[in-house]
Amino acid sequence: MEMSLGPFLGAAVGVCLLSACVEPVGSAGQTVLGEETEAALAEPAFEVWAVDQSNTNGLAHGGTVYIYNGAALTGAAGVGPVPAEVIDLGAQTSALCLAETGANPVRPHMVFFNATHTHAVLSFVASGHVAIFDAASRTAVACLRASVGAGGARQAHAAVPAPDDSYILVANQNGKLLERIATDYAAGTFAWEPSATLDLTTCITPTGDPCQFPHIRPDNAPICPIIDSTGSYGFITLRGGGLLVVDPAATPIQIVGEYDEDTVHGNGCGGIEAGGTMFLNSGGGTAANLDQFDVYRFPLSGYSPSNAANTPAPEVVFADDSPDRDAHGVALTKHGRNVWVLDRIQGVAEVFDVATSDHVNTVDLKGAYSEDPAPDLLDISPSGSRFFVTLRGPTPLSGDPHASVGSTPGVGVVHVTQHGRSGKLKAIVPITNKDAGGVERADPHAVRVRRL
Repeated sequence: MEMSLGPFLGAAVGVCLLSACVEPVGSAGQTVLGEETEAALAEPAFEVWAVDQSNTNGLAHGGTVYIYNGAALTGAAGVGPVPAEVIDLGAQTSALCLAETGANPVRPHMVFFNATHTHAVLSFVASGHVAIFDAASRTAVACLRASVGAGGARQAHAAVPAPDDSYILVANQNGKLLERIATDYAAGTFAWEPSATLDLTTCITPTGDPCQFPHIRPDNAPICPIIDSTGSYGFITLRGGGLLVVDPAATPIQIVGEYDEDTVHGNGCGGIEAGGTMFLNSGGGTAANLDQFDVYRFPLSGYSPSNAANTPAPEVVFADDSPDRDAHGVALTKHGRNVWVLDRIQGVAEVFDVATSDHVNTVDLKGAYSEDPAPDLLDISPSGSRFFVTLRGPTPLSGDPHASVGSTPGVGVVHVTQHGRSGKLKAIVPITNKDAGGVERADPHAVRVRRL
């Protein structure tokens, strides 16, 4: 088991000192997070997994997963020094990947839990590995590697477990493949399903158009596969613009909806099911789509191979293509009332009312704790009282630097207020990984809440 505590905690994790990072201070000397603390008092047990993309110190591969006790992040008395368990991905995980695939895993990028939260699925965007962990023991139990695709490339940008735990849907980004892993978590068996693979460069859509074609879908690198709660549909965001809706369980994976670049802009990575619909975004981060913040709302019915293109039509909830915008991480507040969409460049969250689709607030995460937080991804505590947000580092390892550079790498703790319409950054748990020259390499990206 590749947990390493002791001196690693002080050197590589760190926490904000109460006097410097959290306010205000209560009568007992503990920090008080402010209003609506009753939800935190009833918080079910959970932990927070945050992934640093930077290599294990001294290696050209690996990375780190930090695991925080949820109670230490949400206590009514405030955020105190937070103990963390540390998974050094350069140790047992790398040894397993090397043994099973012949290559070391590089750049851990996205993490998800299966439906029962017994296992974690971690994708490595640079090397194309997907590692599966027994979540309780913190041990990698399987490591697979994505197929070689377009131009000899392979990446695993995101690997998302199915709602029924029967498969993992893998976005092989630069390989431009949508792949599937058959999963049986109880039996501990995980295997690629080559017959399911959808090649996004050579396939033909149901209307007869090429899947990838100039002015339709010019760059079909799949970014994030977002599966609805029934497992009926996978919404596949594309780097160059456009969108494909698929039946993710079909063999091969079947396209049931197709959208062009004028209907859905490029480089979306955020999506969340809410109010019987799917909220999706498009963001900056490529030469063609450097600055944009768009939010769409798609229905969860009406898809068919017999449909015309761009059918059923999405609702455009929000569109801002002005300079220095970048929609990215998305999450839902308690009771499904509001959707938060992060902007890494502006350091804000835009908030949308699920019932009306109205834009109801802009939550500024900049301030005393960080002038440039670069908030990337986020997840919510079981009670809904806190968001946990990864804040990027000064040397970003993924995404366009224009959008991804941050000054305070770590996990931000955001206190949610006004029934999910507002909030405030109340603490940062720093993550650091300095190289031999003293350069900060830490670059937190993925974060997920695991129920215990």
